[in-house]
Order: sequence, then C-alpha cells, then structure tokens
Amino acid sequence: MKKKKKQTQMIQGKCINSSDRGMGIVKWKHNDVYVPNLIFGEEAKIKITGKSKSHYFGEIVSIIKESPLRTKPGCAIYDRCGGCQLMHVSYEGQLKEKQRYVLDVMKTIAKHNVTVDDIIPMKDPYRYRNKIQVAFSSNKKGDIVAGFYEENTHKVVQMETCHIQDKIADAIVGSFKEIMKQYKIRPYDEDKRVGLIRHILIRRGFHTDQTMVVIVTSSNKFPGRNNVVKALRNKHPEIDTIIQNTNPRKTSIVLGEQERVLFGKGYIVDVLCGMKFKISPKSFYQVNPVQTETLYNKAIDLANLKGNERVLDAYCGIGTIGLIASRKAGNVIGVEVNKDAIQDAIGNAKINNVKNVRFFTADASVFMVELSNNNEKIDVVFLDPPRSGCDERFLKSLIKLKPKRVVYISCDPKTQARDLSHLIKGGYKVNKIQPVDMFPHTHHVECIVSLEKE
Repeated sequence: MKKKKKQTQMIQGKCINSSDRGMGIVKWKHNDVYVPNLIFGEEAKIKITGKSKSHYFGEIVSIIKESPLRTKPGCAIYDRCGGCQLMHVSYEGQLKEKQRYVLDVMKTIAKHNVTVDDIIPMKDPYRYRNKIQVAFSSNKKGDIVAGFYEENTHKVVQMETCHIQDKIADAIVGSFKEIMKQYKIRPYDEDKRVGLIRHILIRRGFHTDQTMVVIVTSSNKFPGRNNVVKALRNKHPEIDTIIQNTNPRKTSIVLGEQERVLFGKGYIVDVLCGMKFKISPKSFYQVNPVQTETLYNKAIDLANLKGNERVLDAYCGIGTIGLIASRKAGNVIGVEVNKDAIQDAIGNAKINNVKNVRFFTADASVFMVELSNNNEKIDVVFLDPPRSGCDERFLKSLIKLKPKRVVYISCDPKTQARDLSHLIKGGYKVNKIQPVDMFPHTHHVECIVSLEKE
C-alpha cells in the first residue's frame, strides 16, 4: 500500500514581530512561525516548512500586502549567501527594525520599563568590513569556486563582489583565484579530504591602509608557495604581509594552530580612536572600524571618567577599550581568557606608551570571583562579553564589588537583557540604552547599556 503524500500546509498571516535572526514572526494556531525575508507589518501567503521545539518555520509563497520599506537587494547572491539577512529592507527600515527589536527585548526579558535611545546609524552602510573570509571549493565541472557558504550548508556560493566588504579585498580574492588556476593549485575538498587551499582571510587597516593576507591550507606542504607569493605581490603591491595558516582538521573552524610567515612581519597595525593596535591573524578586532570608534567613544563617555578611577575591562581582547579609556582613568585592569590576545594587548600598551594598564590572562568569571573575595576596589567596569553573555558567577561577583558605574557592550541584546535583570535586582539602575548599527544589512545590532549603583 502506497504511503499517503504529506500535504503541504499553507497559511496566510501578518508579520507581528522579528526574531533575533532577522526573520519575520507570524502567529498561527497560537504558535510562532519564523519566516525569512518577511518584514514587520507585511501580510503573506506562507508555506510551513518545518518545526522546532518552540516554533514553526515557513517560507514566503507570495506577498499580499507589501511593506513600503521593502527594496530590491543589490547583491546577486543575496538569496543564497545568507550573510546579509536584511538587504531586502531599506536602510531606514533596517534601523527601525533593530530599534524596535532592542526595545522589545529589553522590555520582555529585562522586565524593565526602559527608554531606548535612537540607534546610531552608519553614514555610508556599505564596504565597511575590514576582515574577509572566503572559502574555496570546486564545482561539478572542476572549476574553482571562491565565495561564501550557502546558509546552513557547506556549499560554497561563487562571489564576484561583496557589498559590505572592502573593495581591495574583493580584488585580492579574484587575483588569488587566477593564481591558483595558473599554478594548478586545487581547492580543498571537505568530503574527499584532498586538495590544498581551504580559505583566504584578508584583514585591512582602514586608517593605515595596511593589508594582511592569510592563506589557509590543509597541509603545511605548499608546493610553489614562493611563486604564489611573488605573483600575489606583483598584482597587489599594497599587501604588507602574507601568512600561511595550516588547518588539517575536519572542522568548520577557519584557522588552524600552525602559522608560517611567507612575507612581511606577520601582522598589520591599525589606528582606532587615536591609538595604534597590532592585528595578527587570530586577533579579535571589530570588523567595522568606523562604527567601532563611535561605539567606544560613546561607551567611554557613558563611563563618566574623571581621571582617578580604577577601571576593569572585562573580556578585554587585544585591549582596545581599556587602552582607549586609560587616557581618562587613573589605572585600568584588563582580563581575557585568550593568552594570544593578552600578548597582543601587552604589545599594544607598549606601542602606545601606556603605563597605567595591566593585563591578565584568566577566565573573566574566575577573575571577578577573586577580586570580590579580596574586597578589591573597582570604580568602573566595562563589559564586552561573547554573544553568550556573562555567567552567574561573574554577575554575582560584580554586584559584590559594587562599582559605581557599569558600561555593558553587547552584540546580543537578548543575553544582555538577561544579564541586566540580575544587575537591576542587585541594586543597579539603567541610565541609558544606546543601540549602534555596527553591521548594516545584517540582523546583528550592538547595544551599550550604562548602569549606576543606586
């Protein structure tokens, strides 16, 4: 007996909200349906495509009532790449969506009646990325494909140009692909585990105009590497350093452990808020330097430093916030779990001749527990944690330390709002919530929250 074919479920609905991934949310049978590319206020005919524990997934069949904020994406691979989830929305509309999302999250999760300041937009929301990662593979004809992974897959979509990344990086990727053809160098095949080139990573110093190229290979053996370096330098004399990174593992992580400098110093230097920063292949450095200056200047203003405070920069990375804040503080302590980042931070302090900052390699939560147990005095705390936010040990220790002011920077308003609820219960009041559009055309939004001890 033939199995009955499962009938496709079609619904009609209105977008009443947005998810943290930029999808439109439609209500159906008291459940949420997450629909990519659906804009707040739009009505559409939707096909149900799947279900998770908490909600359904759907896709647009046709739009019944279109939003005036809808626009035609300027990218040829927009519907396949998945990198720019909001390119179908006008920039004005993107800002409105992000503003509304932050306000909704803060009210719902932090359970706090708050005012959210207007999101700070980017003057020119294109070509802002200073870090570009491009994957390599082959198509069915055996031609080299260089581009980005299709959303939720490991299939590489060919990219000729990316509207949010640096133009020089675009050109270098194109040249490298031609050099691979010229010297018959094959891209790595994840399934067969053959081939050499996995990725190319390009980092640019927008203020210094310095350029780093990292060639990620599956093996430390790189036949013809001198020819490749020479050809790449001939085509792009603006390149300051070329590094081979070896990643032999079966993993989605781009960079491996081994590195070999093929040309130059193995790092570049950029300037941020008037300070120099050394950037190595693995350094955490914000990808939008223009908006980062806006973000950091605003955060330091909100800290209201008078010049004699003891400041803690938690999750400090390569020391950017702490070093910039040191000009207005008495002394600064930076803590970061990544030892390579701390080495960069110490080097950055030396480059800038900063004497009032100390950096420590430690888990931020463990470090905070030690500070609070020792009854250390901290006046101001800057937090810029990973997307997962702070853990309970960190928050309890922070509350016990009783700093006068806390400035919390986050790339995930949801986890930020969760953590704020702990701090509010611990005797802090929210003074300001300031979203910053760090990543135009994507669903990501950065948010600064300043708190004061009541």
